[in-house]
Amino acid sequence: MLQISEQDLTSLNTLGLRAHARALLRYRSPAQLPELSAAAGRYAGVFILGGGSNVVLAPALDCLVVKVESRGVALHGETGSELIVEAQAGENWHDFVAGCVERGWNGLENLALIPGTVGAAPVQNIGAYGVELDQRFHSLVAWDMREGRAVEMGAADCQFSYRNSFFKQAGPGRWLILKVRFGLPRRWRPVLDYPDLQGHPVLEKAGAAASARQIFDAVCEIRRRKLPDPAVLGNAGSFFKNPIVGADVLDAIRAACPEAVAYPQGGGRYKLAAGWLIDRAGWKGRRMGPVGVHERQALVLVNHGGATAQDIGLLAEAIRADVASRFGVRLEQEPVMVGA
Repeated sequence: MLQISEQDLTSLNTLGLRAHARALLRYRSPAQLPELSAAAGRYAGVFILGGGSNVVLAPALDCLVVKVESRGVALHGETGSELIVEAQAGENWHDFVAGCVERGWNGLENLALIPGTVGAAPVQNIGAYGVELDQRFHSLVAWDMREGRAVEMGAADCQFSYRNSFFKQAGPGRWLILKVRFGLPRRWRPVLDYPDLQGHPVLEKAGAAASARQIFDAVCEIRRRKLPDPAVLGNAGSFFKNPIVGADVLDAIRAACPEAVAYPQGGGRYKLAAGWLIDRAGWKGRRMGPVGVHERQALVLVNHGGATAQDIGLLAEAIRADVASRFGVRLEQEPVMVGA
């Protein structure tokens, strides 16, 4: 029988926002799924909670919160070019990546130390240091809460784009990702294109001979140096997406700021560095009441203690308005707002 109870969510979101769920259910096994679908109909909606690292929670949630805690990693199969590794949705993402590196299943090491769970990774189509999740994705199995059935989905079904997927566009709470499979290359080659990796002393010396373990360690070192630990200072990682703009917008920005950071995307489009825009606008290290912008990374909004979703929302909107006024670019936030 399903156990549904009230739950304080303050410790279950990495921003550390004060939040409370009227009803929370911990998903751990497929045996719970039929009852889960039936229970969902008794609530105003469903919210799937993984590691709580990419959400801004309202103080009170009246929906059914499903906390994903399933565990398990296995070699699902092999092809001539890939190892197919399957992980349950509740696995901690970083621990999963570390385990793959330990087993010699290479290809995810650039994505080390990203907070969250395996099940949340394809929703956001996470990426870092030159590797995007969709480049390593094979397939997943999701539970359709409305239809009460499991559905296997490939990359085309997931409709991946930059920090986006089918699951972010679908009706909230309809899909519960159960397990994710990754296609990891047998003939692995290190991905070292990202500037921070090129400048890392160990990787610079190793060059093309760099091992997955060396890349994993370097990424962890860089992230720990740049980003605050949510266990120490509440945050949701990168709060804004890097905006993609046309050449006319980039030209206008560079007319005033020739040093503006931009990466060609093809088709006359360019990806701007949101952190650079926020820093240039003077927000790095600034504080608004209990929240602020991290002193070392302008992309990260932090909770100095006792903050609510409203505090984060006011700060985010102030930053968006300022950047839009200065540069003509409207920033889009990554974390999902949950609740009123």
